[in-house]
Amino acid sequence: MGDILVGACSWTDRQLLASGWYPRGRRDAEGRLRHYASRLPVVEVDAGYYALPSRRNSELWVERTPDGFRFDVKAFSLLTGHPTRAESLPADLRGTDPGPLRRGRAGEGLLDEVWGRFAEGIEPLRKAGRLGTMLFQFPPWFAPGDPAEATLEACALRTQGWPLAVEFRHPGWWEPERAEATRASLSALGASAVGTDMAQRLPGSLPPIAPVTRPSLAVVRFHGHSAAWGRGSKEDRFRYDYDVTELAAWVPRLRRAARQADELHVLFNNCCADAAVGAAESMRRLLTRPCR
Repeated sequence: MGDILVGACSWTDRQLLASGWYPRGRRDAEGRLRHYASRLPVVEVDAGYYALPSRRNSELWVERTPDGFRFDVKAFSLLTGHPTRAESLPADLRGTDPGPLRRGRAGEGLLDEVWGRFAEGIEPLRKAGRLGTMLFQFPPWFAPGDPAEATLEACALRTQGWPLAVEFRHPGWWEPERAEATRASLSALGASAVGTDMAQRLPGSLPPIAPVTRPSLAVVRFHGHSAAWGRGSKEDRFRYDYDVTELAAWVPRLRRAARQADELHVLFNNCCADAAVGAAESMRRLLTRPCR
């Protein structure tokens, strides 16, 4: 069975910082990360979605975490076709017409430049063996079809040599009649499929699956079961506190995935005070119990 690393999708979320989870004396930038890394072995850098990462920050993250710790970095919004604020780009890349950015569109030249700077920013993580994966989370309107397949192929080509993981938000990718083709496509591209846990019976609900398409790494993200998924604020969409029975129900599925991959990352995205780190620590305890 591969290693199972469990963590949260941020260590700097405002609600987590205000929750009291970080002890006194460890609430500055260095202290927070060192404390987090002493409790959990993997974290997602969700800030990469909102702004291009800084090489200096990546160097500091390496210094403040132990060998074996992993950072899964969420790809910048423009790289996945999400609406992007011009102000989130470096000044020399903003141009004069923000319209395409607001629609999540950009020319190949800009995409090449953005990708190059994104990769440069996280290169220290890769060099130090701390980079788990780059998470490309595509938007809900990214539906199966030839245009999407072409985008995925271009993404795989752009990220060649980097660990790539793909999360879909359109449920069509994992419908029963399509799921096997989705697995095969991602496997051929050398990408890890991202499994999800989320509220069910909503228009955009994804099934609770943990597909393995790349033997080196599998990824599952837990989004909570808020009925506000797809609407409302970020806090409304992801505010949820898992109970132990919900987590325990996932243990067999996660262990099956771990038997097919060298490493499995399980990440909690339910931002509600310290709910994500609490769920991560609970899941770690459940996974270390002997199998019955």
